[in-house]
Amino acid sequence: MTIDCADPERLAAFWGALLGYRRERTFTSSIRIGPGDGHGPVLLFAPQDPGTKAVKNRLHLDLRPDNREQFVARAIELGASRIDWAADITKWTVLIDPEGNEFCVLQSAQDYARFLASKEVQDH
Repeated sequence: MTIDCADPERLAAFWGALLGYRRERTFTSSIRIGPGDGHGPVLLFAPQDPGTKAVKNRLHLDLRPDNREQFVARAIELGASRIDWAADITKWTVLIDPEGNEFCVLQSAQDYARFLASKEVQDH
């Protein structure tokens, strides 16, 4: 996935620290990061005139960590900002990275499975 940004170095450092990715390669002024074990998507940060963002991103990442609250706290510590906290029923948090790109942090897979199981019980 390629992410256009004003400061590839800064954004690659943010996402690398947040996802536990490492710098794989630098292409002129673009930076590629990926998971250390080679399993998973790579992210390429490419320089682009920042301009002014006027609308919501048409594409954003949905991340499902083992512990949403800890992951959100870590993201904020690294430079993200919270822009929305969805209703308790859905359990996701909307954040923006240091350049204003939205991403969602979802509840854990285990919490989501419990939520679905409780909905099935309610539906019967």
